[in-house]
Amino acid sequence: MLPIDIHAAQNVALADELRRDADLLAVHAELMGRDPSGERFAAVLRNTIDQLLNGEVTGRYAWDSLYKTERTHAGTLVEINLQREFKFADGAAMDYRIAGIEVDCKYSQSFGGWMIPPEARGHLCLLVWANDSVSLWSAGLFRVRDHWLNRGSNRDAKLTVKAIHRDKILWLWHDAELPENVLLHMDPSDRAAVFAPQAGQQRLNELFRRAQKRRISRNVVRTVAQQKDYMKRVRGNGGSRSALKPEGILIMGDYDSHRAVARKLQLPAPGEGEFVSVRVIRAGARHTAIPQIELDGKNWVVADENDPPEMAPQLPPHTSRA
Repeated sequence: MLPIDIHAAQNVALADELRRDADLLAVHAELMGRDPSGERFAAVLRNTIDQLLNGEVTGRYAWDSLYKTERTHAGTLVEINLQREFKFADGAAMDYRIAGIEVDCKYSQSFGGWMIPPEARGHLCLLVWANDSVSLWSAGLFRVRDHWLNRGSNRDAKLTVKAIHRDKILWLWHDAELPENVLLHMDPSDRAAVFAPQAGQQRLNELFRRAQKRRISRNVVRTVAQQKDYMKRVRGNGGSRSALKPEGILIMGDYDSHRAVARKLQLPAPGEGEFVSVRVIRAGARHTAIPQIELDGKNWVVADENDPPEMAPQLPPHTSRA
């Protein structure tokens, strides 16, 4: 059985191509079988961008702040990190062997900007695109054929896919959601307030005040704290959890018990290595229709901007991570 309905492919031209390309279908089936939702693929892209930004050392959070040489290196890192995540075998002529088939990997931060080397002619390419500014990514398979390519004018004769023939790409995931770069997408005044304090602990406190109800990754924490013991700065016993408790702010981590609190309050549940902060108040008569959570023997709801601060309850004890 084919892994996709070729009669329901993106267009007739692609459907015709698929009928003749068993290898392309086999690679498609293998990749979708390994990562049906695309979550693993998206995590690799998020982590690769963060690796390039190196926020703990540089304090950077935006792609535009990278040097040209770093941006050029992005494609190599994507190729390496995908292979590490999915354990692709080395190819003989191309980067990988997937389902026993040679596949080259090409990444571009500009959609359609994939640079395909002449030696990839006739082979399959895994074309990958991610853009942190719009929080989107795509990955698709493309059979490299001369008449579908622009002629290269650069010294190494690399080629690009003609815009009119991008419809020959069989998308695995198209315009999928890239895990958010919270610092990049914060209101500029909030971001300035986060980075204003000299002390890393104070910067983290401001982050959790101003980026509530959003998943905050470990890398964001590392970038803001710029300290080796950045995780310690989040916890209680002197970290942000302790500092913000009098303001009513809870900071949930990637524990099952914390995720349950987030879900009860209809907030995003923290993923692995993530945090979600929110200000709460004790539930009253006016909150009967609002999601509530029982903590410390009392019911709590998400506070609104007009509610005065009150001491936050204790989060449940840590249980195993999912």
